[in-house]
Amino acid sequence: MGNPLGGFIRAKRDSIQPETLGLPDRERRRSPGLRRLDLAARAGISVEYLTRIEQGRDRSPSPAVVNALADALGLTLPERDHLRYLARLSSSPCGADVRPEPPRRQVRPSVLATLRLLEPGLAIVTNRLGDVLAHTTGFRAIASDTGMLDADPPNLTRYVFTDRRARTIFVDWDAVADEQAFDLWLTPTVENSEWLTTELAATGGPEFTDRLRHHRVPDRGPLRLDHPTGPRLTLLRETLELPGDGQQLVVFLAADDQTAETVDDLRRRSSGPLRSIS
Repeated sequence: MGNPLGGFIRAKRDSIQPETLGLPDRERRRSPGLRRLDLAARAGISVEYLTRIEQGRDRSPSPAVVNALADALGLTLPERDHLRYLARLSSSPCGADVRPEPPRRQVRPSVLATLRLLEPGLAIVTNRLGDVLAHTTGFRAIASDTGMLDADPPNLTRYVFTDRRARTIFVDWDAVADEQAFDLWLTPTVENSEWLTTELAATGGPEFTDRLRHHRVPDRGPLRLDHPTGPRLTLLRETLELPGDGQQLVVFLAADDQTAETVDDLRRRSSGPLRSIS
């Protein structure tokens, strides 16, 4: 995935119109956005140093420089957190000796026990690649007719970008696609997601690669589904991070009465034990 820190800075710089920062309208440029010269001046660093950061030749900028760049780019709080995360990721000593491989897929017994306590609710255990590692019967009830769990093992990122049904199921497909692409940057190491990124670059096409390159920090609002069997579902999400495992426990809650009634109806049609996929 190359140089994520420099890629994020370049993406944000290219997205900024100089006039929005009170800068003069200069001559027509060959590329859009804020010039390196202007960003470096706003951040109080040299153009040469900014160039080294963007090109990945300097991977350890100080916290003061990272904060100055965040101020100069006018980043939102989530974007600032992402910039700091990428700076830590960039400076970590994971070099060529780290083999590309997916993060762990096994779910701890205590996490599975927690998932059972959530029955018959809607909950899953997933990782940042989008692998669904375990799920309740309630989640299977709403997902079984959508194709989300068809693959072996199921992977939500691959589903969103390669399964045509996803664009019909997810009302806000663009927002969901932003989330899945962004989360690939949050795997334990860049190498963890390299194998999936390579695959999706070919199969997902520009819809995937553009999102990965631009680091769009998602809002993660309610999840809206046009379920194949009937009414629209609107689900709120609560996420519990499991940092030792690089996994998340996600609980879905009905946002309105119609959704609650539809979920209850789907659960009545479905039966079976909690599913763990490793």
